[in-house]
Amino acid sequence: MKILVIGSGGREHALAWRLVQSKKVSRVYVAPGNAGTKREEGLYNVDLNSVDEWVRFAKEEPIDLTVVGPEAPLSQGVVDAFRNAGLAIFGPTQLASQLEASKDFAKAFMMRHSIPTAAYATFEEAALAHQYIDQQGAPIVIKADGLAAGKGVVVAMSLDEAHQAIDHMFSGALGGAGHRVVIEEFLEGEEASFIVLSDGENVCPLATSQDHKRLLDGDLGPNTGGMGAYSPAPVVTPMLHAKIMREVIMPTIRGMKAEGNTYTGFLYAGLMISPNGDIKTLEFNCRMGDPETQPIMMRLKSDLVEVLDLAVKGRLDQVHLEWDRRSAVGVVMAAYNYPNTPRTGDVIVDQGVSDLDSHVFHAGTAIDDKGQLVTRGGRVLCVTALGDTLRVAANKAYQRLADIQFDGQQYRRDIGWRALKN
Repeated sequence: MKILVIGSGGREHALAWRLVQSKKVSRVYVAPGNAGTKREEGLYNVDLNSVDEWVRFAKEEPIDLTVVGPEAPLSQGVVDAFRNAGLAIFGPTQLASQLEASKDFAKAFMMRHSIPTAAYATFEEAALAHQYIDQQGAPIVIKADGLAAGKGVVVAMSLDEAHQAIDHMFSGALGGAGHRVVIEEFLEGEEASFIVLSDGENVCPLATSQDHKRLLDGDLGPNTGGMGAYSPAPVVTPMLHAKIMREVIMPTIRGMKAEGNTYTGFLYAGLMISPNGDIKTLEFNCRMGDPETQPIMMRLKSDLVEVLDLAVKGRLDQVHLEWDRRSAVGVVMAAYNYPNTPRTGDVIVDQGVSDLDSHVFHAGTAIDDKGQLVTRGGRVLCVTALGDTLRVAANKAYQRLADIQFDGQQYRRDIGWRALKN
């Protein structure tokens, strides 16, 4: 089989890396990919960046299965275009991907289907949003309605911070994503990422994981796209796992089908778990998480091509996933001045060697005119490792990270701290 992975981040590198290990695969293309996928054995970058280009390439090659990594192509209708062309693709349609593309759509959907979530209000005028914040007080959560590449959520701990977030979002700084704003009650507890595969009817859960959204150690500093992740997430006990499936995942899949938007693809539920075990849904993503994908793919032992092929054919009920019993930890190395205006072009020097228990997944990287590996985005690398315990996995990841240097590099030194504390 020939596989096409759409995207250029660390998530896509990890997916392609796992896919190419299948005995069913002859070649895996990544469009457009990054410097890591360019260097990875068995992966081939193709410089294609639009729906029309991806469809044309998939027809001409021909591609047997396409996997969509990031959210933007989904909201542009890439799945609809492929299906209309008679091409196999794994992901939700444009209408179904509104679960991620619009926070207001997702919240209203959850309310309609009694899926536990935080109380909220939606505003299209800044003045009314400011009034609401004054009434509610702080802490409070401000979210841009549309896709904002991980930069559209502010957890405001003070009224001043909340008002600044409103002004920032309505200023146009986030483009069309900020034309509408969702304001939610602040929830306390521990976050977990719960990701499943869906064929529209059947659901297959992936290994649990937890990411770290804040820039600095101790979960301080601004929100980012994610500074690291680990799997499994001990906070998700077997009893809680069943509760999440019963109260969040299955009502979502059934509700989408009942409303005429049958959901296929990866579904990511970002959850807040309270100290007493109550769950509330913070958000939906219509794709794998990044950086959660990296440790999850390190732990997956099943043939991912076989799994996704069955999913596209509506036969996920035949799938039983096998997992490495060990823990995996991924630590993100970010560029100077991330998450604001990251600097690019810094030379990356890696003096280490990955082994079977560690891998460096690339995200914001490129090869410059001199043939040097350089930074090209905010999140640059995700250094990921396996270990018999979470602490061993974290130590291995940080040991491998010590081999890598670039000017202005940022990374957290406490990935997995919540689980390690317990």
